[in-house]
Amino acid sequence: MDTITRGIMNRDTTVKDPAAGNARMKDILSVNTSAKYHSAHEATTAEDKMKNLIAYLRDLGHVAVAFSAGVDSTFLLKTAQEALGSQVIAITGRFASSPKREDQEAVSLCRTWGIEQMVVDIDQISIPGFADNPPDRCYLCKKALFTSFLAIARERGFLHLAEGSNADDVSDYRPGLRAIAELGVKSPLKDVGLTKQEIRYLSEKMGLPTWNKPALACLATRLPYGERITQEKLNAIDEAEQMLVDCGFSQVRVRMHGDLARIEVSPSQFVKILDPNVLQPVRQKLYALGFLYVTLDLDGYKTGSMNKTLEYQG
Repeated sequence: MDTITRGIMNRDTTVKDPAAGNARMKDILSVNTSAKYHSAHEATTAEDKMKNLIAYLRDLGHVAVAFSAGVDSTFLLKTAQEALGSQVIAITGRFASSPKREDQEAVSLCRTWGIEQMVVDIDQISIPGFADNPPDRCYLCKKALFTSFLAIARERGFLHLAEGSNADDVSDYRPGLRAIAELGVKSPLKDVGLTKQEIRYLSEKMGLPTWNKPALACLATRLPYGERITQEKLNAIDEAEQMLVDCGFSQVRVRMHGDLARIEVSPSQFVKILDPNVLQPVRQKLYALGFLYVTLDLDGYKTGSMNKTLEYQG
């Protein structure tokens, strides 16, 4: 492999609880998928789209799934395993902008489900242009990431690579989708029209532990476009957010503006974070991480809030 990636095979296929969720999975998957799946606009319910998804995956025959342990990729991986059995592998990228807790959860889920997993170290900072943090940073990263994943998949005999974009993603600023399209990576959830809300609903029915998991994004999204990305900055953001998660905040972002930290939590948790017993250790931790100023965003948590700078520039 090149200097950007290094692969690690996880062959531990111990199934900790093989019966967990099986009955629910059988109910969901016991559908007639012999006919070609309908187009996304013809399926109106989550269950109809699920049928289309199963047919889509079975039509592929075998697939490598880009797996991050997020809500979407977990749902895709488990559904692919149930539809295709052993003709599924997971490929997980381990990189600087991924929260460490997510890496650990991805490995744990694959071990629990007995899914063969490839863990690939990605040196994001070495990806040309990535550290400069341009508006198309996600495109640069996804192009390098999925190019590596495709090579690994094909070495293992898998012609198809699938990733977890959903139907809602097309309405947001997602330059990574362009890289996915250019490389021919499959986006089954998006193609059958499944939204995030529907994926959470189906995940709960399947008994997946991620059904109500907070939305996550790579840590590089915490920096304004144009501010240089370094390993030290990403580490500080990761530690700051982990501390807030440990304090019980379910949805949190720590945006870095130079030496200023802008904390985003749900407005319903403003009272909690302003409690002196919580606020004082949070401030101390962020000061220790090198921030000179610690602020609370009064708009609360909002996905993609750094994209506001692009709106003003436009």
